[in-house]
Amino acid sequence: MLAPQRFVAQPHRTFVALSVPILGSLVAEPLTGLVDTAFVARLGVEPLAALGVGTMVLSALFWALSFLGVATQTRVATHSGTETRDGVSGRAAARMCLVAVTLALVLGAALAAVGMPLAGAASRAMGAEARVTDLATEYLRFRLIGAPAMLACFAAFGALRGAHDMRTPLWVAGGMNALNVALDPLLIFGFGALPAMGVAGAALASTVSQWAGAAWATAAAFQRLGRPDGFDWRQARGLLASGLNLVLRAACLNGFLILGTWKATIIGAGSGAVHQVVRSTWFFNALFMDAFAISAQSLVAHFLGAGDRGQARHVARVTCEWSCGAGAALCIAMIVFEPWVCRLYIPPVAAALFPIPWRIAALTQPISGLTFGTDGVHFGTADFRFLRNAVLVALVAGAVLLLSADRESPQALNFVWWSFTVWSTMRAVVGTLRIWPGFGKAPLARPR
Repeated sequence: MLAPQRFVAQPHRTFVALSVPILGSLVAEPLTGLVDTAFVARLGVEPLAALGVGTMVLSALFWALSFLGVATQTRVATHSGTETRDGVSGRAAARMCLVAVTLALVLGAALAAVGMPLAGAASRAMGAEARVTDLATEYLRFRLIGAPAMLACFAAFGALRGAHDMRTPLWVAGGMNALNVALDPLLIFGFGALPAMGVAGAALASTVSQWAGAAWATAAAFQRLGRPDGFDWRQARGLLASGLNLVLRAACLNGFLILGTWKATIIGAGSGAVHQVVRSTWFFNALFMDAFAISAQSLVAHFLGAGDRGQARHVARVTCEWSCGAGAALCIAMIVFEPWVCRLYIPPVAAALFPIPWRIAALTQPISGLTFGTDGVHFGTADFRFLRNAVLVALVAGAVLLLSADRESPQALNFVWWSFTVWSTMRAVVGTLRIWPGFGKAPLARPR
């Protein structure tokens, strides 16, 4: 029985069952990043700094191109719903997967071709010094060899999740990361005939594991969806059109996060350190919210494809309930663990700056839950232009508050996190109103 059919009978149980493996696959990558960091840290300060520069550059690039997974997931889920409604077993979803993976490989190859010559300039732009620049450039060039595979993984994971298969991406992500961890010590420090490659070895380990994961995920996607009966260029154009809005949305999200980090850093070293800890916790908490959003996306798209707007609205309500509930639980956890986090991560000279930003971030968690939940619903409706505009408006509002904060004020860092609250709240409010009652040409608005 398909997940949407189970959802009709047992909505909450089905929703959680879909979300748990998604959370596992999302958590796998940052955990592997911690292992990479631990190995590279043994090489010294400069290689570790180069790893930080390289991963930051790549994260921005890959996040901008993550639309391949998002748009593919929505389209495959919609095709799945249409086929269920019409009682036919078509090949539209398989063709969509073929288009997405092909486009991913082409864009990844283009990114590698353009990025390799510019790797040094990108490293210098991040403020890296001479030795760190050389190491970061080497790291980026080896990682860019895996860019087509990374984007193909996005596309294949999107296709699998659109087909309501949330477990296979978990197994693939776990396998990729296990391979990466196994290769790290061999390539970083050398073994037998293998020379020690240092930070470049960490990059090569990631690249090899990404190509293995891309092959596995793509094969699994076609096994799930069937063999495509042709290549539809119209779907490629539609995917790129969706991608433009999603890339602009990602740019606005990145822009606000970078602006917040810049503001915290220029306030002072203590503020920058506190901001890094609070922001890292916020990102980790976002993984829980993202798991619910991805489940919502597939279910909403399926029901809309099947012509059942009522069930799609029901998915939206269940999503918001679970997202807000998870946010409330994370809020309580942050408040409870505040003293331990302060002792473990905050330098004594910055301890006085820590409590208020941490508590602001904690109290914002239920709002963030609603933000992520409604985003997932709108991804499912393919309302990408609205999502772009909502983030743009929130960026302007949050940036005004950020830039108006006096860096000399003792409350300056607090203003940074109040701006995060404004940014998240605006997105949550407009995202909710787009569903209930459904302003503008809202895909989930009740028929009049």
